[in-house]
Amino acid sequence: MASNKEIKIYTDAQELAESFAFELFQMTQSNRQRFDIALSGGSTPKLLFDVLASEYAEKFPWERIHFWWGDERCVPPTDADSNYGMTKQHLFSKITIDESQIHRVKGELDPAKAATLYSDEIKSQLNDRDGWPNFDLIILGMGDDGHTASIFPHEMQLLNSDKICEVATHPVSGQKRVSLTGKVLNNANRVHFLISGQAKAQRLAEIMSDSAEGQKLPSYHIEPVNGETIFFLDEEAGSKLP
Repeated sequence: MASNKEIKIYTDAQELAESFAFELFQMTQSNRQRFDIALSGGSTPKLLFDVLASEYAEKFPWERIHFWWGDERCVPPTDADSNYGMTKQHLFSKITIDESQIHRVKGELDPAKAATLYSDEIKSQLNDRDGWPNFDLIILGMGDDGHTASIFPHEMQLLNSDKICEVATHPVSGQKRVSLTGKVLNNANRVHFLISGQAKAQRLAEIMSDSAEGQKLPSYHIEPVNGETIFFLDEEAGSKLP
């Protein structure tokens, strides 16, 4: 792991979400330009979106924020599995924001086509650094198997892909997904992991202890070259840390 990582531990997932919402608010206050964020799906981001909608709807400079996703399931936006759909339900439907600032993966299309269209939109919208798109912030989760975005342990090659996006396959369900690749994730100004729950504790301990097992996990390899990595954990997720 990179030496620029930081770990913050909170009592539970709700406190984690509330604290991260405040940090995100401070980030957007200090940055007066356009701010590009790639979001994650999952239960902890859902809590975050609820906090943002209930406590920050009138405070955030929404007009300057552009929303993207680190990955998306290849389903229609109305499907219960859609990361975009979850965000719309818990955040976008409760704030004032222009549709042009919401850049979703068109999961209802053929996966390869959706990945190409998403890549093209990213290239046309984001600043470039060292030949790769540069996000201001990428929010990531981590699965029980150590995957992040939709880079799973059986598809580690996506960490070094020369494409902005790739089609990934869930190892159990076979569901197709569109994911940002490792070189894009590692080119962000900030990567912030939001991780909660006892089920994540062992994998986190392996990653943070720099073990041989940890090095087999995609999340281990996310460490921006020119940015910061912060792990926001609840006590259960952090319970096995060295």
